[in-house]
Amino acid sequence: MDALDPWQLAELYGVRVVALGLLPLNHAIREHFHNVRPHVFSGALLPHRTGAVIVENDAHPLARRRSTMGHEMAHVVGEHKFGTSLVNERGCRTADKVQEDEAAEISGELLIPFEAAKRLARQKATDDEVALRFGVSPELARWRMNATGARIIAQRAANGRRASG
Repeated sequence: MDALDPWQLAELYGVRVVALGLLPLNHAIREHFHNVRPHVFSGALLPHRTGAVIVENDAHPLARRRSTMGHEMAHVVGEHKFGTSLVNERGCRTADKVQEDEAAEISGELLIPFEAAKRLARQKATDDEVALRFGVSPELARWRMNATGARIIAQRAANGRRASG
């Protein structure tokens, strides 16, 4: 299974994606979010006319950007009602915890699908290998492999085969 390209998903949904570095911002503002305190802004999902726009911090590493894009697109895919959604290193900042929890789960499935997690767990893939395979951070890979129960399922399957064979 190929890794999802969240930018292509945005295009499919008609969501425009704009890199922070390409916005007509004052140099000091761009410098602040790119170099001084890049962790305070990862991305934002903004309503625009009848659709949405995502502004993403293009100064972040690609794995972080994929996670941000996956999360913001999860709001779109989940048909969430939104005003403005901002993401930093601690996650998304909106008032709706239910939507945030849903977005975390949906983005996890978008970035590392359950069936792929189970297959990789059966192959005994490490968190680093999963991360490399799907273009995400090792931390996200670890969370997804644990949250899906993929390794527990693989272990049970292996134990069952040994017990019956």
